[in-house]
Amino acid sequence: MSITINELVSLSQGRLCGEAAAEQSFDHITLNSAELREGSLFAALPGLHAHGAEYAEGTPAAAILTDAAGHKILHDKGDSRPVIEVEDIRAILGVVSAAIYGNPSHQLTILGVTGTSGKTTTTYLLEAGLMAEGHKVGLIGTTGTRIDGVAVPTKLTTPEAPKLQELFAMMLAEGCTHVVMEVSSHAISLGRIAGTRFAVGGFTNLSQDHLDFHNTMEEYFEAKAGFFRADSPLRAEKAVIMVDDEWGRTMSSVAGQQCLTVSASGAAADVQVGEVSTTLAGMQEFSLTIDGHSHHIELALPGQFNVANAALAVSMASAVGSDMTAFIHGIAGVGVPGRMERIDEGQDFLAVVDYAHKPAAVVAVLESVKAQTSGRLGVVLGAGGDRDATKRPLMGGAAVALADFVIITDDNPRSEDPALIRNAVLEGAYGAAETAEHSPVIKEIGDRAEAIIAAVEWAQTGDAIIVAGKGHENGQLVGNINHPFDDREHVRNALHARAKRSGADA
Repeated sequence: MSITINELVSLSQGRLCGEAAAEQSFDHITLNSAELREGSLFAALPGLHAHGAEYAEGTPAAAILTDAAGHKILHDKGDSRPVIEVEDIRAILGVVSAAIYGNPSHQLTILGVTGTSGKTTTTYLLEAGLMAEGHKVGLIGTTGTRIDGVAVPTKLTTPEAPKLQELFAMMLAEGCTHVVMEVSSHAISLGRIAGTRFAVGGFTNLSQDHLDFHNTMEEYFEAKAGFFRADSPLRAEKAVIMVDDEWGRTMSSVAGQQCLTVSASGAAADVQVGEVSTTLAGMQEFSLTIDGHSHHIELALPGQFNVANAALAVSMASAVGSDMTAFIHGIAGVGVPGRMERIDEGQDFLAVVDYAHKPAAVVAVLESVKAQTSGRLGVVLGAGGDRDATKRPLMGGAAVALADFVIITDDNPRSEDPALIRNAVLEGAYGAAETAEHSPVIKEIGDRAEAIIAAVEWAQTGDAIIVAGKGHENGQLVGNINHPFDDREHVRNALHARAKRSGADA
């Protein structure tokens, strides 16, 4: 796994500046100057605040791939190492990275899942089902990266192209045959998946999110469509698309004849979900018909949206020739960290932690939990800073429309004033309360730990509470500091304190 500098110049259609031996080769590429080692190729990209070329000095990089601005910085600093100058680094970075690592995706069966909600759950279901078939599987997504179930440290939902191709190579070397991964809209727009061969691409749904990056829902859709359009170099070889929303139906038209459509709501589709029932043990059961064959599905994950996620996962597995019996058996008991995760410490009410951090996801989770309880419904939620601000009042409104007790708190404020974020969520909450058929109680508690305690203290026998927004995350970003914080731990602590106090009062 290596490529010569002349091959790189040809592949990138760049210009070689400086002296380099024709046989000079590279087996490692990175955007991170701290990860450079002897013989590395440094991809120096322009950033929001500084150009990557500013960090090349003193590194062991053997050559630098950059643009004209980066080349000028290096020249001005007197850097004499070979430079491959290209017009647009991101446009060629994926293909170059894949070539350096020997195009590992061509030797793997890669299943990619995109959409607004459900990506993580769908990839977990795919991972479990494929492993039940006997495959060694890699997973890349929001909750991290795993190889055959063992965690590998990564930061982004879809890593930058050099790290992604390095992970594929690592997974291949470890004996993986399949990789399941989340494909974010950022990854498609920024070319992170360029150079990757996807055996199948799945689409879950589309709802408001990331409008700080895409500006409009139409732009957001077009980014996702890059994974399915016939003329897109990023297109997966096969497409499996949920058509339970209008965006999904439009996406199926974009994908064309290579598309397999799926519905869990009775919409016209190639794959149909039958009637869903729930067993006394809490398992969801339903039938799924693919290519005229009916399959019986059992699922531990609650909620109609998880029926849709499971239907998509099974359909994607079918598209790559899976053993349906083994695959379906493997997904039955799957649980996903921070996704509809029940926290049970013996209390007489339901406590759930979920990652829902966008309006449609909040609605879906609240509706699902509401269907499981005969009592009142409480929710704790906030909104993240430095992200799509237009969804904040929508989230507050969604919570009030369905819950009896709504606590607006801090999520990850990042660089923003937390109070201003809460005010935006509260604006939507109070607006929705004016037309609500019930009389929801709305409270503002900025301290997230205190908000969770208040929700636990509010709950009575038969009620349900949801702590939404952070799910699996184990930190709270305030400014530039990531403070240790896990919603699940705080819910458990609050339940323990309540139980202890109740025991003392008895």
